[in-house]
Amino acid sequence: MTKTVILHADDVGMCHGANVAYLALFRAGRIDSGSVMVPCPWFPEIAAEARCDASLDLGVHLTLTSEWPAYRWGPISTRSPASGLMDGDGYFPPNVATLRATVKPEAALAEMRAQIDRALAMGIDATHLDTHMGAALAPEILPHTLDLAREYRLPLLLPRAIDSYLGVLKLGEVDRGLYADAFAMMSEAGMPVIERFAMTPNRDVTAENYSDIVVPGGEGITFVSLHPNAPGDIEAITAAHPRQKPEWRIGEYQRFGDGTMQAVMDAHGVARSGFRVLRDRWRG
Repeated sequence: MTKTVILHADDVGMCHGANVAYLALFRAGRIDSGSVMVPCPWFPEIAAEARCDASLDLGVHLTLTSEWPAYRWGPISTRSPASGLMDGDGYFPPNVATLRATVKPEAALAEMRAQIDRALAMGIDATHLDTHMGAALAPEILPHTLDLAREYRLPLLLPRAIDSYLGVLKLGEVDRGLYADAFAMMSEAGMPVIERFAMTPNRDVTAENYSDIVVPGGEGITFVSLHPNAPGDIEAITAAHPRQKPEWRIGEYQRFGDGTMQAVMDAHGVARSGFRVLRDRWRG
């Protein structure tokens, strides 16, 4: 078994710069897939691109939170406060802990289904499911997320090495046994296996700083969650956030685009894969 990575762009559709970065990097062969945030303002732009370009490898970034202080989005399935999907201003909660305290699981199911259905209806040939800030993997929602993955026959990002994922998510208290059971069910169903998760390290985008995420420590498939963004709007979006800076998102767009990170992977014999081939192999 070889070391394989899926270089993946999260947050496509979140803003115009995220769309520009995904399209440029994917079409240049620098990344392998991305996932769309259906409730976000710039989703229609990426959906229009997908209708014209069947080669795009795009999943649905199931979205139940809205974290930026001055740039918000909310559910597309309901406007009822009883759903527990909205804060006092009518947007998704800013973090998973707040969502877990209020959400009605059946409302989360309806919202996630609505997001998948809208993506498909607007021309995206969805290749997989993953989740914004891990919200769809919260224990209260996880069974519904698994049901949707099986119903739509879409691979779900839930790695075997679950601590590699839970270690970067802020879900609060969880029973890790739930995720082991979920992974076992997915494997039994023949769903593609992701071994581990790695994410943007939120520091200067250099070959040295990023080599540990693009060169996995073990064999099998590693999902590498990136957040590339072309400059222009991300600077304003991040301005009010106390911990987020635009430089690393713009830096990922630049360093992965100029071939720096591909050279690192080539030097270590790392292979690459997208989700479309994994989905089609499972369905086939």
